[in-house]
Amino acid sequence: MFLGTIAFINPEEDTRWDHFVENHPYGWICHLSGWKQVLEKSFSHMKGYYPVLLDETTLQIKAAMPVFAVKSWLTGKRLVSIPFATLCDPLIESGEEMHQLFDAVLNLFNKIGANYLEIRTLSSSHLIQNDQMGSSLFYKHHYLFLDNEPELLKKKFHRSCVRQRISRAYESKLTLKTGDHASDLDTFYQLHIKTRMRLSLPPQPYAFFKSLWETFSPSKKLSLLIAEKDGTALASLILFKFRDRVSAEFAASDETYRDLSPNHFLFWEAIKSAYEGGYKIFDFGRTSPDNKSLMDFKRHWGTTLIDLPQYYYPRHAAEKLANVEESLSYKLVKKLCEKVPDFALKQIGNLCYKHLG
Repeated sequence: MFLGTIAFINPEEDTRWDHFVENHPYGWICHLSGWKQVLEKSFSHMKGYYPVLLDETTLQIKAAMPVFAVKSWLTGKRLVSIPFATLCDPLIESGEEMHQLFDAVLNLFNKIGANYLEIRTLSSSHLIQNDQMGSSLFYKHHYLFLDNEPELLKKKFHRSCVRQRISRAYESKLTLKTGDHASDLDTFYQLHIKTRMRLSLPPQPYAFFKSLWETFSPSKKLSLLIAEKDGTALASLILFKFRDRVSAEFAASDETYRDLSPNHFLFWEAIKSAYEGGYKIFDFGRTSPDNKSLMDFKRHWGTTLIDLPQYYYPRHAAEKLANVEESLSYKLVKKLCEKVPDFALKQIGNLCYKHLG
């Protein structure tokens, strides 16, 4: 079925794009033109392509599936929709729209000589029916419906693992600071380095967070929270806010102060703020089921758990790529991060993220 005309647009110049994203049922912050700016400014190995389906009469955008070419001599050449987006969907409303956009993406795939295509989904998986693609249900997603006042939601939280720890944080006289200066982003990043070191993982480059901050914080689509004790930063949380959702995207903390429960303090403050702001859903992000402690942490907040389906072309790529954490390269990087001194971890992160996406 022919639904309209396929075109490739530049979302940074086309005024139709962000309006379309803001009004599409699956639109999210990673679809906005600002996300393209962030990725291409922060990572020279990425380039975004925006195929859209246009109404032939009005020339309005009906559907779209942004993809990024990620080119690396180490990890290969692929198309990803969309890099570093923990929550993401093709912007479609029917299987027919998906079919027409997939054909356009497949032409691009062949043109650039990509090795595989990865499509991440949250809510649109029922519209992606394609025998040419394989699928994976590896990653999980926890979210909380903000359908009641926070104190009533709190009753669903695990008593000892969440409610008591929130109380402990207040008894410890932790205070909340909302970041509004570049120095606050520096504070977050120092905690981020400590967190990634503890997890033996390379940190994302500072330039990535700086670009996110500069692009989305002026419009209040990004906020930064810091938990403090007597002026000392103990933990920090970066939130994305768009339409009816708030998503906890990056959490960082100093393990020295774990007993004061600064992470629980920040999540509770973020949930209360999201409810007061009229948001409907609080997202806890994407999680590997192999990370039991993080799965438990999110479950203890009374969340709903769903799969995050990912689709791959060609089909056989799904078996190979679904669980990145089982790959040899991932394990080697973790081993390397366990051994390097503190000052070298940033350099390891800068190097690794020239090949990731």
